[in-house]
Amino acid sequence: MSDSAERTESESASTERDGQSAESARAAGTERPLLEFDEIDKYFGETHVLKNVSLDVPDGEVCVVIGPSGSGKSTLLRCANRLEEIQSGEIRLDGQSISAKDADINRLRQRIGMVFQSFNLFPHKTALENVALAPRKVKGMPKEKANERAADLLDRVGLSKQKGSYPNQLSGGQQQRVAIARALAMDPKVMLFDEVTSALDPELVGEVLGTMRDLADEGMTMMVVTHEMGFAREVGDRIVLMADGEIVESGEPKQFFENPETERGKRFLSRLL
Repeated sequence: MSDSAERTESESASTERDGQSAESARAAGTERPLLEFDEIDKYFGETHVLKNVSLDVPDGEVCVVIGPSGSGKSTLLRCANRLEEIQSGEIRLDGQSISAKDADINRLRQRIGMVFQSFNLFPHKTALENVALAPRKVKGMPKEKANERAADLLDRVGLSKQKGSYPNQLSGGQQQRVAIARALAMDPKVMLFDEVTSALDPELVGEVLGTMRDLADEGMTMMVVTHEMGFAREVGDRIVLMADGEIVESGEPKQFFENPETERGKRFLSRLL
């Protein structure tokens, strides 16, 4: 058996064990939050960016993180994917520490998909090739199977006719949907979206948000940092307001938008609505 085949078989077995453990926990009524931030602190030099942040994201929840610029929203997501290292506390995925020094970062990034403001597509590869690349290189998936998977995902995000197009032949909204398909290609348990519409022209925002709505309807666990309050209100299961590196309010969208509990929440909404 080749190294890539052994790696794929090992990862499949590990994923199956993870699923079995999650099912057992649900059956026993002891299900953990899928993603947990436990009293995490993050510094950039002497600047305290995240201050003792604790947050649980249950399986299937769409957690929308909002707040003013510089509040720590994007840093929180980047810590979840180990793009930034925390100084204290712990982050867990399905009960397993992902912030530990000996955590397998490569395996972690297969389980947590992330989509950024910038599309970061390979300009010399087609949409299909961009989506198929990671399953081939990281999971050792055969080219034909990876291409079939990529084609299915491009169809899922409404781009079946663009699979042979290069990034410079696509609109910004289409490129962002390719980036979403690329993240989904690794079969993540959680999807992180970091202000994915902020770089788009206004008329292109809707198509990307529509794709994210579809993912939410399918039960994908999502953390979404966004300034799109309509999306937050309509699609979010929970709103988390951050300011100055702290969570200052958390609750259901209806409650937050109609009657925020904190003065900070009221001030934030007064500037938007």
